[in-house]
Amino acid sequence: MSFFSDKTLMITGGTGSFGNAVLKRFLDTDIKEIRIFSRDEKKQDDMRKFYNNSKIKFYIGDVRDIRSVRDAIHGVDFIFSAAALKQVPSCEFFPMEAVRTNVIGTDNVLTAAIQEGVQKVICLSTDKAAYPINAMGISKAMMERVFVAKSRNTDTTTICGTRYGNVMCSRGSVIPLFIEQIKSGKQITVTDPEMTRFLMSLDEAVDLVMFAFENAKPGDIMVHKAPACTIGVLAQAIQTLFHDKKDIHYIGIRHGEKKFETLLTKEECLHAQDLGNFYRVPADNRDLNYEQYYEQGHIEQVKLEEFTSNNTKILNVEQVMDKLLSLEYVRKELENI
Repeated sequence: MSFFSDKTLMITGGTGSFGNAVLKRFLDTDIKEIRIFSRDEKKQDDMRKFYNNSKIKFYIGDVRDIRSVRDAIHGVDFIFSAAALKQVPSCEFFPMEAVRTNVIGTDNVLTAAIQEGVQKVICLSTDKAAYPINAMGISKAMMERVFVAKSRNTDTTTICGTRYGNVMCSRGSVIPLFIEQIKSGKQITVTDPEMTRFLMSLDEAVDLVMFAFENAKPGDIMVHKAPACTIGVLAQAIQTLFHDKKDIHYIGIRHGEKKFETLLTKEECLHAQDLGNFYRVPADNRDLNYEQYYEQGHIEQVKLEEFTSNNTKILNVEQVMDKLLSLEYVRKELENI
């Protein structure tokens, strides 16, 4: 944490699950200030009362409004850009809202960061940005292109990003839904039991952002090598933990959902690097003068394999149960049954 000693960190979308996880990681360090930037005053008030810590400063604003971003960003050293519309079905019905927050909002944050001399910005992306088929994924893919493009045009602000899969127990995720359904005496609703999804904890999400902060070069996308499981196995694991014996209600795939997700594409394998627990996808910093590539050539051999939720480590019921029990949220819910 020496990088953050006496520094000011701003988290956009800071009232969300990721923002809270960062606070838990940083509050007992020698960081000078953490700014929570979001448009939800109720959540900010709840956080203010819960943490009651003078290091946390709250700024009401919206990444869609560059003026409010500029007002909050003055004096900031580092930014974790987490503000986003994340719900796949909602973005399908309101795609321009996803564009305004995920694409234009990110551009606003980066523009203001460069103008104010912020040292480093980490932009948070998702597996749905790789081979996107839905509005949320497309908007996040564009967000990645925006921060890579911005990274080429500044010598003062380092801009890079992370890409990861489902964060367990984050806002709107399926694990809290399954638990609530069980506690309400309802059947668990599963879209497709054979659908696979990456699994990572909030702590692992923060670890990835910290790894990118310390190791990424401008324009890099850092990818976490997460395990995965089928939705059917996830449902079985939760039912076992909560002693639920009701039949599962299968409802079919929702708007814009994939059967499985991708974290590293075949095309990115051409130049990505395997860093052990992570992949690094460097920016393509060639310019628009393509004639030199026609003359000189640019041939590379594929070194890596596409990384998907079908070819990563697939967890069984017992392994998923162990992962669930590592989560504070699940342990607390189990105490209350």
